[in-house]
Amino acid sequence: MNSAGNNGRALPWALVTPALGWTLLFFVLPLIAMGLSSLTAHEGGGFTLSNYSQFFTNPSYWQAMVNSLQVTVISVLLAYPFAWILAEQVPERWQRLALMLAVLPFWTSYVVRSYSWLLVLAQNGVISRALTGSGLLSEPLQLANTRFATVTGFVHFFVMLLTLTIFANLKQLSPSYRKAAADLGAGPVRTFLHVVLPLTLPGIMVGAFLTFVLCIGDYITPQILGGNNELLMPQLVMMQIGRRGDFPLASALAIILMAVVTIAYLACARWLKIERA
Repeated sequence: MNSAGNNGRALPWALVTPALGWTLLFFVLPLIAMGLSSLTAHEGGGFTLSNYSQFFTNPSYWQAMVNSLQVTVISVLLAYPFAWILAEQVPERWQRLALMLAVLPFWTSYVVRSYSWLLVLAQNGVISRALTGSGLLSEPLQLANTRFATVTGFVHFFVMLLTLTIFANLKQLSPSYRKAAADLGAGPVRTFLHVVLPLTLPGIMVGAFLTFVLCIGDYITPQILGGNNELLMPQLVMMQIGRRGDFPLASALAIILMAVVTIAYLACARWLKIERA
């Protein structure tokens, strides 16, 4: 009987040990090594916090964070009206088709979409040739390798993602809430501000969190559309490794990146928990 009980307790550990070993070997130990590396100087030496202090004192590092936040805000401001039009103005029988057309760019490779925008925004691209050919501009317009190009490429992708989450929230919203607000004398604007918007905030928060996380960790779009003029955190990390060989600073930036994503997740999860309560 005792032997059978020991075998029963050992079986769960035997099943979970491979997963624990994999996590320890390929996640925990590299994370510890990266943390120790971030606390050393580039030229060698003992314990130092200079790698972290560089992030808080260098404006270009902060700008990388601001760029991600800017994309998130613009995407939300564009996606909400789009989702509202799909949910409220498009007839019910056409909504599935309209939603499919809205997310159609998802079917294209992420890299292909970025290069497509490069063809549109480049100095010899579609926009520049159209403006110079019509006589509105005398010289080609350079839109690529700018913040505008990076933000445009990001927003084009993330508006679709936000539209899906907000659209789902709007469709779940019962019409009785609007009727009750109208019975109490609220007009369309007050109904939206005090009823519709608060009830759809969970969809906005989830979409905004996904947008921020994907944007702040993206390397392809800013590299293709922004070049090295508009940097995000992954590009900063790669620059420290590829150009300077500064692994301690790259480790510090990577840890800060993970910390920001973790804080954003905890804040979003706590807010949603409070709202549900």
